Amino acid sequence: MDRRDFVFLMCLGGLGLFIRSKDLAVSVANAARLTRIRVFSVKEGDYIMTDKVVKTEAEWKKILSPEQFKILRKKGTERAFTGKYWDNKEEGVYRCAGCDNDLFSSEAKFKSGTGWPSYKEPVAEENVGIEDDYSFFTRRTEVHCARCEGHLGHIFEDGPPPTGLRYCINGNALDFAKKESI
Repeated sequence: MDRRDFVFLMCLGGLGLFIRSKDLAVSVANAARLTRIRVFSVKEGDYIMTDKVVKTEAEWKKILSPEQFKILRKKGTERAFTGKYWDNKEEGVYRCAGCDNDLFSSEAKFKSGTGWPSYKEPVAEENVGIEDDYSFFTRRTEVHCARCEGHLGHIFEDGPPPTGLRYCINGNALDFAKKESI
């Protein structure tokens, strides 16, 4: 869709329709696909602009394993010491299994003893999103991928210096790229 097509853009009172100058309705989901965000790329060593990733539940089920779907799309949690990467010691970058967004560097990984991969910080604050999570009768802070909104895990305030944070992340929500392949 060309930017010139958007002479007149209007949301019709919660109906989820956008009207272009050619009177063509575009669904909210399709409009979200056009959203660009700024994230840090480890390969580029700088910030880049990229598209948000928006898919239907059926599309996610086709590209994710059942365990990845349960975690990334349904906010599930893998059992401790069972997920990928909880004990990985290789150098590289951990990426979102749903959209390949760079999330955490192996340099930020530390052994927390919890059974989940733990990091003191993301590669950049823009690459992850956070929101309050009131499930399980307590308040926690959920971490999700900024690009595809996939659930990653939670942040706790018992991490090492300098941040004092522990990003406790489901290993099955991640893919890993070794340093030499970046």
